[in-house]
Amino acid sequence: MFFWGFKMRSLSVALSVSLCLAACTAMTVADDDPNLWLEDIHGEKALSWVKSENDKTLKRLTGDKRYETYRREAVKIFTAKDRIAIPSFRAGGIDNLWQDGSHPHGVWRHASLTSYVAGKPGWQTVLDLDVLSKAEDKNWFLKRVVCLPPDDTLCLLWLSDGGGDAVEVREFDAKSRHFVKDGFFLSRAKQSVDWVDRDNILVSRIVRADEGTESGYPFVVRELKRGHKIEEARIVFKGERKDTGIASRVLRHADGKIAAILVDRRVGFFDVETYLVDGPAPVRLNLPTFASFEGFVDGQLIFNFQDKWEGFAQGALVALDLTEVRKSPQAPQSAMRLIMLPSASQTIDAVEVTRERVVVQMLDNVKGAIEVFRRDGSTWKRSRLSLPENSALNVRAAQSTGEMVFVSSESFLEPTRLWLANVSTRKVRLVASLPPKFIATRHRVEQLWATSKDGTKIPYFLVMPKGGKRAGNTPTLLFGYGGFQLSKPPAYMPEMGKLWLERGGAFVTANIRGGGEFGPAWHKSALRENRQRAFDDF
Repeated sequence: MFFWGFKMRSLSVALSVSLCLAACTAMTVADDDPNLWLEDIHGEKALSWVKSENDKTLKRLTGDKRYETYRREAVKIFTAKDRIAIPSFRAGGIDNLWQDGSHPHGVWRHASLTSYVAGKPGWQTVLDLDVLSKAEDKNWFLKRVVCLPPDDTLCLLWLSDGGGDAVEVREFDAKSRHFVKDGFFLSRAKQSVDWVDRDNILVSRIVRADEGTESGYPFVVRELKRGHKIEEARIVFKGERKDTGIASRVLRHADGKIAAILVDRRVGFFDVETYLVDGPAPVRLNLPTFASFEGFVDGQLIFNFQDKWEGFAQGALVALDLTEVRKSPQAPQSAMRLIMLPSASQTIDAVEVTRERVVVQMLDNVKGAIEVFRRDGSTWKRSRLSLPENSALNVRAAQSTGEMVFVSSESFLEPTRLWLANVSTRKVRLVASLPPKFIATRHRVEQLWATSKDGTKIPYFLVMPKGGKRAGNTPTLLFGYGGFQLSKPPAYMPEMGKLWLERGGAFVTANIRGGGEFGPAWHKSALRENRQRAFDDF
């Protein structure tokens, strides 16, 4: 179960574009470049220049007669209290971490699924982070909660003092709502943990000075027994200092019983080696390093291939039979079956699993779709959930013990809505929706295509007044990203709508290469020596 921070989009759209394109560029700089001093991002001269430019910008903005009106409208939008309490499944009900002006650190709370779906959740406080922070004179934020299946009441809390990567881990009883006396406790560090059983946990943290990667993250996994010190824990897996990181995964059947323990050894930013570590010695699976693990369901390990490999095309979502892998870890292809292969216009954005199904959050021509797959012998049957079209769709939570998922939708002109879907029956119902923050009926959305310098067709979304004509005289904000395989589908931006669209402006999102809109190839086509393509697209 994850708690994610709330997302706030920048008003400085054009600045965001230039910063991203600059940051994502890897070019050789000539020695005689007169601006080479800007490469020293912490240098006194560079920081002084940034402050000077910021001061110029702030003076011009605050000196504009429209500034105060815009500021008031923006503050009203960003401080609105009509937010949807985003759910996650736990212990037969719903969890939510709620933050507001009175609870900046957040309240972890729980309600029944029935009351939540009815729109009248009977919230019960599990842990008040503001009360805890005050009592301990800390600045606690809850980064993650890992609970022991199948009851999901005994939990490991990842607490960050200030919100950074380093966390303190404590054992917590969510039923009695108290920290467990003499329970598992790990002092503040960059670390991760998972349950093996009630008395054993997997821990990845730097115990000795030589166990950290060059970026300061651990590359050793230990199994810690209740009541023992971390220094006494058995080493389960050990990587190398040159690695970028490590992650252990305890895979379970729907009843909570352990099926396997995997370790992902990240040997590069996108490259991962996968190991089975629940035997006498770690065994590396014969998989390419670009195989991204997505989940475990019905005895199948689910992987997404970021490149073509041994008969499987780039972007393929495949299932690897765990029983067959245990018989022969070095020959997984015979135990592998194709779940789906995205078409040229599609990409897999995210994958979740329920008790018996694989739920794929995908983009089709940069518009959202949710497809569901169920194993039928050696094949996978496919269906699609009926959800709003021309929107961004995000799976917010998936039920590991059942077949329910929560999905949010939004578009350029429609605010966020939350849906509950049964992926077995494909029944979908609206649970909650936010009120509009600007007058959307005056505008229209089109998806158009531009031709880049090398002839590649680049899609973009245009939002503009209904009566407006594309004559080149409408003030337009143009946004693009093109990095880290992140896609930019339709998004409801109330500040843009209120401050810009309502005043006659137009808005464009350009889906430039380097992003993930059309799969791994779209991303890779604008890397390194080909980075200029992102600029040409924009």
